[in-house]
Amino acid sequence: MQFLSYIPRRIARFSTKNLLRLTGAVEEFHALYYRQASRTWQNTFWIGTPIWKFPLDLWVYQEICTEIRPDVIIESGTYKGGSALFLAHVCDALGKGAVVSIDIESRPDRPQHPRITYIHGPSTSSLVVKEMQNIAHNASVVLVILDSDHSKDHVLREMELFAPLVTVGSYLIVEDTNLNGHPVVPEFGPGPMEAVREFLQKNHDFAVDSSREKFFLTTNPSGYLKRVR
Repeated sequence: MQFLSYIPRRIARFSTKNLLRLTGAVEEFHALYYRQASRTWQNTFWIGTPIWKFPLDLWVYQEICTEIRPDVIIESGTYKGGSALFLAHVCDALGKGAVVSIDIESRPDRPQHPRITYIHGPSTSSLVVKEMQNIAHNASVVLVILDSDHSKDHVLREMELFAPLVTVGSYLIVEDTNLNGHPVVPEFGPGPMEAVREFLQKNHDFAVDSSREKFFLTTNPSGYLKRVR
């Protein structure tokens, strides 16, 4: 117990220089973790299904779901269905919620679960957007996670289309804002981070919730957007 009481005092004495050094260490580890994809994030599974997420972000996702208890979780970008299955199991634990996952590819081997509905088509198409509007219409709490095409223009369009579906107090989570040098893949070009910045310049209903980055390592820096009004 004496050791635990000592920790806050040590943190309080952190100088700006030490904090900058810590930030540098986090970015270096982030880059290492990302570059070693075949042994880290591309080698991560949920109940045997590939799930290309950082585990610390998944932990944050279940915390958010536990706090807001969503009726509907809309996910763009399904891949092999690992994150959809993870979110469905979180909903199982909470005793409520459904997952709607959108992807341009149809994969017959994706995991099946009573809470999961797979939608085949472009996330920004008028038909898909209309279907999402119908699904979200009667839901009290709607959470949206964007993880499809990571080009800036596509992400920004998704944000503009799906943001109105997010309920106040819930989140619009924009994944992979770490691309284009934030801090990985500097050659990527304008991507999710740039889309978030432009979106927030025009939309004041959302604010970055930096508390969701508490574990330091996240693929979504500045990407946890909470609807505040």
